[in-house]
Amino acid sequence: MQKKVLVTGGAGFIGSHVTEAYLKEGYSVSVVDDLSSGRISNLENAKKSENFSFYQCDIRDLSALTEVFAKFRPNIVCHHAAQKSVPHSLDEPQEDADKNIRGLLNIIGLIKSYKIENFLYVSSGGALSKAIEGSERSCETDYPSLESPYAVTKFAGENYVKIYSTLFGYSYSILRYANIYGPRQIPDGECGVIPIFVGNVLNNRPSTLMTYPDMPRGCTRDYVFVEDVVAANMLLTNKPVNCAVNIGTGVEVSMMDIYEAILKVFGSKQPINVVGPRLGDIRRSVLNADRIKELVGWTAKVDLIRGLEILKKSM
Repeated sequence: MQKKVLVTGGAGFIGSHVTEAYLKEGYSVSVVDDLSSGRISNLENAKKSENFSFYQCDIRDLSALTEVFAKFRPNIVCHHAAQKSVPHSLDEPQEDADKNIRGLLNIIGLIKSYKIENFLYVSSGGALSKAIEGSERSCETDYPSLESPYAVTKFAGENYVKIYSTLFGYSYSILRYANIYGPRQIPDGECGVIPIFVGNVLNNRPSTLMTYPDMPRGCTRDYVFVEDVVAANMLLTNKPVNCAVNIGTGVEVSMMDIYEAILKVFGSKQPINVVGPRLGDIRRSVLNADRIKELVGWTAKVDLIRGLEILKKSM
């Protein structure tokens, strides 16, 4: 019997790639997206499949969401829809909570009536990192530092998913993404630093590096290419792990390293300006992804230069 997957946020950068992968694997896929940041153009390939449907719907709209569940009746929910910006969560914490908590609870509430087998919840490895020192890498068992409202709502979401898995009888996986990059990414927020830098380089504009005085090469992050993230989603769809897993490379990269790699791949010498840090920024973030490797055999395969080369070819 053909399995049905509901992908929330499926018109977004990552969600659209995941949607295509599900269709390729023979799933019936329905995407829910309010198109506030997602783009219908991201689904051009998906729309060619007879197994695809799309609903323009805000996950905070319980009435509309109920209609989707009643009509589609998914076996699996892959929840990518979210307010994802740390700075925006600081400016608009109520909206952040509204999307990331109330929207999630709308979906979980419907699962009580429309039973599912598996729930994939996208969380944040960076925002839920602890303050690391030396050669440490953030593990799933570390208690997060919770330095922004966004971090608080994503951590709360993880716990809601866990609690209701027992009450409503579904399996789950919590995917703590590192910083994802690749084709279709919009130049927006922290995770969008690569398309921001690339856009500036291609348009001969100087970039800005926001950092702390004692970190001249910028804050550090763990960057994962979107193809690797899609592979993790597919593995966890087939084999839920009922816990949180980090989706990262384990390689700590500074913002200046990212910028210099972009200059190399795109053949540019465009300058960058260094300014002070941004409120809510975590200084260092790199993920230990040993748990997902042990549980389902996933590891990141695309290194930074190769990922940037693929991105360049897609433009």
